[in-house]
Amino acid sequence: MLEVTIIYGFINSVILALIALGFSLTFGISGVSNFAYGALYILSGYTAWILINKLSIPFLPAAILSVLFTSALGAALYRLVLLRVRGLVISEVIATFGVGMAILELFRYLGFTGFEYSLPVFSDGSILIGNTYVDHQRLWIVGAGIVLAAGLYLFTHHTRTGLAFRGIAQEERTALSLGINSDRIAGFSVAFGSGLAAVAAILILPRGTISVNEGYDVLINAMAVCIVGGLGSTVGVVVAAFIIGYAQMITDVVSGPHWRMIVSLVAILVILVFKPSGIFGKQKELEERI
Repeated sequence: MLEVTIIYGFINSVILALIALGFSLTFGISGVSNFAYGALYILSGYTAWILINKLSIPFLPAAILSVLFTSALGAALYRLVLLRVRGLVISEVIATFGVGMAILELFRYLGFTGFEYSLPVFSDGSILIGNTYVDHQRLWIVGAGIVLAAGLYLFTHHTRTGLAFRGIAQEERTALSLGINSDRIAGFSVAFGSGLAAVAAILILPRGTISVNEGYDVLINAMAVCIVGGLGSTVGVVVAAFIIGYAQMITDVVSGPHWRMIVSLVAILVILVFKPSGIFGKQKELEERI
């Protein structure tokens, strides 16, 4: 039992990190909390399903088209909605959450419910790690999660565009004086974050069925990881994902899977009470602002 908890706790932690990367990237660069994130995750899954099952497009092209479509929708969300309310935090939250609910409830209205809505696994079979069997899809998730986290860190620290991202995040006015277009960078960050949500969906959803309700769970998990780790911190996302991931796995073993989401909610409450900026967050604590 201990071996199973360790192995599947690790996999669950990578899944949480993969889910939260796009949400963290968008906030860290543009300062926008994209509450349509869970809906974009589910949208990419349904888009891939439609392309595969209704248009007979092979899985790989369908997955790529789904990611590109979701990224484009994220860019449109910024251009048509967020650009008009940027800087008004409550308006940003209401606008993005409203768009997300509209997307999810539209799929529910159109009848996209049931076990037939699922994506194919990348490869069948499983391998034995110690005395525990792990299916190939979970191995794909772990490998992709590690590559994406490392790639995102290198991108934001060692590329021209990534450095522009960080410049806008750290001091927008100074970045503007250096000729960096903040609106263009912010729009690109929302599109990029939406694309990362789509990549996470393509990797994770083959483990089960595509469900509208999962969009809300994805948003809560992404928020929990980012808030605990510190909004905008890639290292914080990874650390928080492992804390919450193993906590969820232990809760599954002790109390059952129906308590899993409670872990994320409790984590949010605890970190907001004791360290609102998160473990690696750069925001000032309350006592420093008074």
